[in-house]
Amino acid sequence: MAQHPMKVVLLDLDGTLTKSDGGIIASVVKTFEELGRPVPDDAELHRFIGPAIIESLRRNHVPEDELDRAVTIYRSYYADRAVFDDPNEPGNKVPGRLVNVVFPGIREQLLKLRADGYYLALASCKPEYQCVPICEHFHLTELLDGIYGASRDNSRLDKDQVIRYCFDKIGFDAAAGDKAVMIGDRYTGIDGAHACNLDAIGCRWGYAPAGEMEEHGAYEIIEKPEQIEEAVNRYFQTH
Repeated sequence: MAQHPMKVVLLDLDGTLTKSDGGIIASVVKTFEELGRPVPDDAELHRFIGPAIIESLRRNHVPEDELDRAVTIYRSYYADRAVFDDPNEPGNKVPGRLVNVVFPGIREQLLKLRADGYYLALASCKPEYQCVPICEHFHLTELLDGIYGASRDNSRLDKDQVIRYCFDKIGFDAAAGDKAVMIGDRYTGIDGAHACNLDAIGCRWGYAPAGEMEEHGAYEIIEKPEQIEEAVNRYFQTH
């Protein structure tokens, strides 16, 4: 399917394309309440945004023998149970994944990147079966060339695994001149890109704690969505 050389822009979802903290945090709170475990503090709750849910649960001392149940509870609130207030339609109740809004300026940037000839691939540590309906609901699907996420069974969990899965699907071939760059707001995107011998552009409007993107070696850090196209063009002009 691939026409070489192609230029691929890999895009994170949470904290990069959408402001998703409300639904993730609300679902995490419900999970800890159902487990009968203390709810993490606000700073720790925000660290759930980005990594795979099972990694964050482990970091918060959920025992190994409770992890499967904890993930199931979280996914039920996040994907299925319409118990949270919809920020886009007051009075409507939605599951956690729809307590979410697209950052201002993102749609325009995706349109510009498409017009510039880039292949736009969502590459998220969120399970793909969750990414797809989120992108459809917020009308992002038609602005992307492909949606790639983690697997339901956790066999494809980390960002580098998702990137390699994406590359396999699209026929990415560096030997044929194909190039790619990752755009994301957390260390997971930067580390995942580096594991695949790629660079990552960091997004300051997302959920990274202060200094995280610098510590993990982001190629460049941009302050607002309106800078995405310029940063991508600048990167590919020099690589």
